[in-house]
Amino acid sequence: MYPEIKTILYATDMGEHMRLVFRFAVELAKKHEAKIIMLHAAEPLSSGVQMAINVYMPDITAKKVLKDGMQKMLNKMHQRLDTFCEEELGQKAADCEIIKAIEVVNGHPSEVITHQAEKLGVDLIVVGTHTNTSFSAHLIGSTARRVTQFSKIPVLVVPVFE
Repeated sequence: MYPEIKTILYATDMGEHMRLVFRFAVELAKKHEAKIIMLHAAEPLSSGVQMAINVYMPDITAKKVLKDGMQKMLNKMHQRLDTFCEEELGQKAADCEIIKAIEVVNGHPSEVITHQAEKLGVDLIVVGTHTNTSFSAHLIGSTARRVTQFSKIPVLVVPVFE
């Protein structure tokens, strides 16, 4: 007997080839009558960049820059979802009941993905191998590899090719 899949966490780095991975997650969700939570982990700023921000910007401004950047990414995710739903599902994103939530969380991607998956109680994590296909089409990306190593929740890794 297979485990019941009711909630899928689709983790994206917003790379140009991630539509294939999302399409796979959507089809899987349809088959299992599941919902999808879309997640993007916004890489934290390096210590050098943080130090420069702290020196040259008031604390409130630095927090606003981070908040604005995360909001822009959230808006971009909504735009991509709108386009996907219209082009591939023939409906408006607002009518796409398969999507439960869209989140942008600041932190190291593999840590954010595994933590959010546990916190949200998902049944499956769907990630792509990597979006940098120039490096090698045969290697799994470091984020996907870490998620498969540390997740207590099943992980489906979808290969991403040009």
